[in-house]
Amino acid sequence: MNDKVVYAAFVGIDWADRQHAVCLFGNDAARPRCETLDQSPEAIDQWAQDLARRFGGKPIAVALEQSRGPLVFALMKYAHLVLFLINPKQLARYREAVSPSGSKNDPADARLLCEFLFKHCARLRPWKPDDEATRSIRLLAEDRRKCVGERTKLTNHLQQTLKECFPQALRLVGAVLYATAFLKLLAKYPTLKEMQRASPKTFQRLLPRRRKQRGLADAGDAGDPRLAAIRQAVPLVTDKAVLLANRLTIKRLVVQIATLNKAIAQYDHELEQLMRQHPDAELFESLPGAGRALAPRLLAAMGADREQFNKPAEVQQASGIAPVTTQSGKTRLVRRRRACPRFLKQTFQEFAEHSLKSSPWARAYYQMLRQRNARHQAAVRSLAFKWIRVIHRCWKDRCPYNEQRYQQALRKTNSPLLAYLQSDG
Repeated sequence: MNDKVVYAAFVGIDWADRQHAVCLFGNDAARPRCETLDQSPEAIDQWAQDLARRFGGKPIAVALEQSRGPLVFALMKYAHLVLFLINPKQLARYREAVSPSGSKNDPADARLLCEFLFKHCARLRPWKPDDEATRSIRLLAEDRRKCVGERTKLTNHLQQTLKECFPQALRLVGAVLYATAFLKLLAKYPTLKEMQRASPKTFQRLLPRRRKQRGLADAGDAGDPRLAAIRQAVPLVTDKAVLLANRLTIKRLVVQIATLNKAIAQYDHELEQLMRQHPDAELFESLPGAGRALAPRLLAAMGADREQFNKPAEVQQASGIAPVTTQSGKTRLVRRRRACPRFLKQTFQEFAEHSLKSSPWARAYYQMLRQRNARHQAAVRSLAFKWIRVIHRCWKDRCPYNEQRYQQALRKTNSPLLAYLQSDG
């Protein structure tokens, strides 16, 4: 794969928090040389510049056992360093092959990385970073998803705490416990006793009705049935120790969730601005069910380099959506692929599930699999596998997705999905 590039040296780096183990094997030396490299801007710059002078600015292959981190970001700016990001499982298997005892240390891993890269460089693909806009979208989308995950965890904690001491509050809100109005209400009245003393105007201001209901009093009047229900409610718990602890827990969780709401809104704003300027935004926004949250994630998953994935199978395997087949003699086993980037796999699976509401063929395909006794998650993964083929074709051709065109293609091939499409319609 990389046999056309002649590298002046090969470097293996075992990354650490403060100091990295480095192994260098150059064409001007008979044996590899091991050293350490401090995680500081000055040390990294000095090391990179020394390599450039020593090898006349020629390409140098560098193997690292990670895909994101301070060292990767620091080495990106040096044109003469060609980065190869090695999957940790690849190194682990290689270590087991050459050292069955299982011994491990940082200098030895750096040496193994250097040796692995030197011997198998032609079969490895160098890491080529996307353009700045695509990288920004990727990093922001990943961080946003982490914030959403943290908010979900805190929201579940808040729900459980309310169930234990203040279940009446859960009747005031729907499925979205992180709604701003509900959080403001809880911040002011974290217990039933406090909320029962709320005035009608304050209650209505903090938690307005979604729509005016016939027969109910106007906003601010004491006829709000929600406040009436709160004032007539019987407390679930009267133990002051429990109420004190839960009151502080609720106030803490409300502040944390509100902070995450603001952070997620900021991420959404930045992503919206970046998507407006990105040439591939229309393509990914055309995908049914993508929305403003998943469209940037799908764009980041595919990247801007059209040569990165020549076939849809490469995306399916890199994302972990494609299963792994192991065969020995008459035994053949198909299982889920676990050695894959979790965020990438999560992106395609979440999109596939969201597409069920917006794409008739996707819903028909899912129903077909379910009728064949496939479980929900297995059917969603199979749908994601199929979606990747569609997305890859649109991505390669630089054309937005068209649902009608895809259904016409299904009719031309007389796809078995047509029966489910007709029944769904």
